[in-house]
Amino acid sequence: MRIWCFHCFIDDNEEEENGGGVSGGLKQSSATAMDNNNEDGDFDENERELGVTGGRIFTEDEDWTLCEEMLAAEEDGEATGAEMERFWTSEIRLHQLVQGESSNAVAAAAAAAAADEDSTMEEADHDSHHKRAKVYSGLAECRSTSGVSSDAGNSGSSVERTVSFGVASSSRTDTDMFCQNFILNYSRKDGKKDDGDDNGSSDAEDFEVHIDLTDDLLHMVFSFLNHIDLCRSAMVCRQWRVASAHEDFWKVLNFENMRISIEQFENMCHRYPNATEVNIFGAPFVNALALKAATTLRNLEALTIGKGGHINGGHISENLFQALGECNMLRSVTVSEAMLGNGAQEIHLSHDRLRELKITKCRVMRLSIRCPQLRTLSLKRSNMSQAMLNTPLLQLLDIASCHKLLDAAIRSAATSCPQLESLDVSNCSCVSDETLREIAQACANLHILNASYCPNISLESVHLPMLTVLKLHSCEGITSASMTWIANSPALEVLELDNCNLLTSVSLHLSRLQSMSLVHCRKFTELNLQSTMLSSISVSNCPALRRITITSNSLRRLALQKQENLTTLVLQCQNLQEVDLSDCESLSNTVCEIFSDDGGCPMLKSLILDNCESLTAVRFCNSSLASLSLVGCRAVTSLELKCPRIEQICLDGCDHLETAFFQPVALRSLNLGICPKLSVLNIEAPYMVSLELKGCGVLSEASIICPLLTSLDASFCSQLRDDCLSATTASCPLIESLVLMSCPSIGSDGLSSLNGLPNLTVLDLSYTFLMNLEPVFKSCIQLKVLKLQACKYLTDSSLEPLYKEGALPALEELDLSYGTLCQTAIDDLLACCTHLTHLSLNGCVNMHDLDWGSTNVQLFDYFGGYSSSENAQEPAETANRLLQNLNCVGCPNIRKVLIPPAARFYHLSSLNLSLSVNLKEVDLTCANLVLLNLSNCCSLEVLKLGCPRLASLFLQSCNMDEAGVEAAISGCSSLETLDLRFCPKISSVSMAKFRTVCPSLKRVFSSPNLLQD
Repeated sequence: MRIWCFHCFIDDNEEEENGGGVSGGLKQSSATAMDNNNEDGDFDENERELGVTGGRIFTEDEDWTLCEEMLAAEEDGEATGAEMERFWTSEIRLHQLVQGESSNAVAAAAAAAAADEDSTMEEADHDSHHKRAKVYSGLAECRSTSGVSSDAGNSGSSVERTVSFGVASSSRTDTDMFCQNFILNYSRKDGKKDDGDDNGSSDAEDFEVHIDLTDDLLHMVFSFLNHIDLCRSAMVCRQWRVASAHEDFWKVLNFENMRISIEQFENMCHRYPNATEVNIFGAPFVNALALKAATTLRNLEALTIGKGGHINGGHISENLFQALGECNMLRSVTVSEAMLGNGAQEIHLSHDRLRELKITKCRVMRLSIRCPQLRTLSLKRSNMSQAMLNTPLLQLLDIASCHKLLDAAIRSAATSCPQLESLDVSNCSCVSDETLREIAQACANLHILNASYCPNISLESVHLPMLTVLKLHSCEGITSASMTWIANSPALEVLELDNCNLLTSVSLHLSRLQSMSLVHCRKFTELNLQSTMLSSISVSNCPALRRITITSNSLRRLALQKQENLTTLVLQCQNLQEVDLSDCESLSNTVCEIFSDDGGCPMLKSLILDNCESLTAVRFCNSSLASLSLVGCRAVTSLELKCPRIEQICLDGCDHLETAFFQPVALRSLNLGICPKLSVLNIEAPYMVSLELKGCGVLSEASIICPLLTSLDASFCSQLRDDCLSATTASCPLIESLVLMSCPSIGSDGLSSLNGLPNLTVLDLSYTFLMNLEPVFKSCIQLKVLKLQACKYLTDSSLEPLYKEGALPALEELDLSYGTLCQTAIDDLLACCTHLTHLSLNGCVNMHDLDWGSTNVQLFDYFGGYSSSENAQEPAETANRLLQNLNCVGCPNIRKVLIPPAARFYHLSSLNLSLSVNLKEVDLTCANLVLLNLSNCCSLEVLKLGCPRLASLFLQSCNMDEAGVEAAISGCSSLETLDLRFCPKISSVSMAKFRTVCPSLKRVFSSPNLLQD
């Protein structure tokens, strides 16, 4: 890793000594030598200090070569060097031009600029004093100068335009400013002249405004940059170099995990002696670097060291700790992953002002610390046998995982800190109750104690009255008797007892307790907790837990998942809002009383009882409950809810639910189709809009009072009778969609009640035993969709009101699939009901040819009368059929389909004839047909298509040959998808021919089969 450009920073006085602009700082680079022709002077010796890159010390001759190398490392160096050379040359030439070498006009302009020099410099000083950005926009002056320059250009002189690399605007002369504005307003990066008119003026859009940032603005911007970005910014210009070198940006020297040499680091310390923080963690020779920092930086406040390189990197000598004692400003020291001394000697650290010390993951024999102002000390995971502390003001001591510290050493270290407030002795297996008792006596202000993974403690006779946080994870000595001593800590706020395997019961009355954790306590059976401030409790994976009693005014959420043996739950929580009791298989019906209005949770909003398999009858009367989940409660047979605010309920898996009462509820939708044994249903839901009863096959009594209901699905409710339907239509007048599929008990009386539904537009009576549709035709005037699938008792005369009397004038979609209508009824329906847009005749065995081109068949016009063949050749616009989708799937008796232009199917866009096994001939002329499906028409022989807009053609498993398909698609100029899979007479190698015949093809599907003989 390289550390760039620290050598490029100079002080303001050094810059003044040089007296140079850019000409004094820029040098051109070549492959052999450096150009030394700068007239304004080079950097002095102070400016050519030691460079830092890859461990090298740069000499005077290599100084600017390094700058160009740095720039080339970030952006293409060769191109940048060439640009810099060209810019410099161009500026010199332009400067000579302005001095009077080109024309009298330019000389006059220069003289005028000199005349105003005093006022300009005064203004510049005024701007510098008030820290105001300078704006140069000399457009008018440059326009006149451009004209003169153009004339002069005819005599052989020229101007090369570029962007000036000038110094800060406050130090520029009038001539420099003129050059700057001229270059900015009239130059191009390629160095070519702009093409103007005869007068030499340029376009107004070429005008640019140049703003020089003042030092205070640069300081503000640079304050957001890191060290690497600051180094890159230093290569822009002298002003940026000086601004980026400000010591405010280098108060913190962070070289963490960087390969920096001792010489480089020493150079940085000399350059920035006021640095207050140094981080050399992971750097090589960390001990030597730390010594340099301690002896050079007199204002050092924070030092981070450790984990050095392979060569003596991680070794911290005793001399360093002695040197740190002389850093009067030092406040914080962090040493990580290092060996202190030789590993077998005692390390002494004495400092009068040190406030924070962290020695973690270090190896040391003995440690002696005398720091009277020390507040925080961490020796976590350090390998030491003894720690002697003289820190009377120490407040935080962390000796976690110090396995070699004996019980007596821990006791001596902790008791020597009378002001101790936080102590972490976790994973110190030697800690005993006697040590904790002495610590409790010596440290009266102890607030936080972490004694996790200490198997020898039971807290017997340990009195900690000021304790607020107690962590006892995996303490095998903690039992129910320990709760007596814990109860003597009235200020306790946080208690963690995870993995205490011998703990059987907890009974605590702590008024300030806010958080408690009981996880993986295998023998834990009972919890009795009273705390008015309890806001969080975690109890999980306690397989023996049977009873929980909680009293709290602050608890808002309670989660007790997977407590398989929990049978009794008592809650007095006035602000409890969310309860999760998932997988508590032993909970009985009495749990419902806790969450009713008379229970102890008056503010409850969400209740989850998923997979509580012991629940059989659920009854809630709660005025605040908004969400209830009973997923997987398979034993529930009765559900009664009087929850006026409930908006969501989930009953998935309640397979045995027989009776359900929702009176009243705020549900907007409800799905009871997953309750196949539901027989009695009462719903009073003033806001419900959708109700699904699909699959409630034994539902015989239903009282549905939902004035806003718009959709009702009662499919397969075989026991639903006419009286129930009549009552429902009377109480739900806004129903728009009604599905009564497979409701055989619904008769004419029930259908007659549909006249009370003025908004009904969708009606599904499929798979019913209806014989007369007269009630539907009279009651459902606004009906748009009518589905009559598999209504086998409907006769040919049942649909006569549709095509003879004009019944259901708004009908758009009709489904007569799997019916018994004859060919004549179907022909009449197709001829007269020209307002239909979707017609399904799937599986109609009585339907034969669809031939609308025979001369022996007269066509009905739009009004039901007959028209001659001559009139059919010129159909009027009002006689066009509106049919868009025609489905005749699986009609075994169809042999021929003929739709000529005279049939007036001008809107037909989709035709599905798949699985018509006897279909042999298809002749279609439909201008707007987009999709044609003839899959599995294995007898198809003739296919004629005059469909210029056909986009998808499906011919799966058809016996047509290549020539027939080629002829069929030749007239389909918009065809994009052709499916020829499993066609035995078509080879996959013929796909190229189809693409040639139909260039619009994008997707051709075929099977890799061979032609059959």
